[in-house]
Amino acid sequence: MNSPSLEVDLRSPVPPFEQIRAQVAAHVGAGTLAPGSALPSVRTLAADLGIAPGTVARAYRELEAAGVVQTLRGRGTRVADTPPGPDEAAVERTLREAVQAARAAGWDADRVRRTVAQALDAAAR
Repeated sequence: MNSPSLEVDLRSPVPPFEQIRAQVAAHVGAGTLAPGSALPSVRTLAADLGIAPGTVARAYRELEAAGVVQTLRGRGTRVADTPPGPDEAAVERTLREAVQAARAAGWDADRVRRTVAQALDAAAR
């Protein structure tokens, strides 16, 4: 996958596999990853992000279970031909979990709001 790039913030309370899953799903939903687009191999993406291959594999498994990608022997992992539309309940659940994780890590409401605002700004670019 040449573009868009994926990033993992190891300081984030959101687990790295979830960051990858959410970013790929967002790119698919926005159309920046078209149906049939190849994702990097598990090992390649893990090496690029400096994380364990199992972390990437888990993100890919969750994306496959949601119908966002499909993995075919010899073809790798690709965006599904007909990826599902946005799952609003899943997005809301993920945001709630991220807020709970941030609060558990001692973040105050202002820091959570700033971080969400920064993420929104970055996503708009």
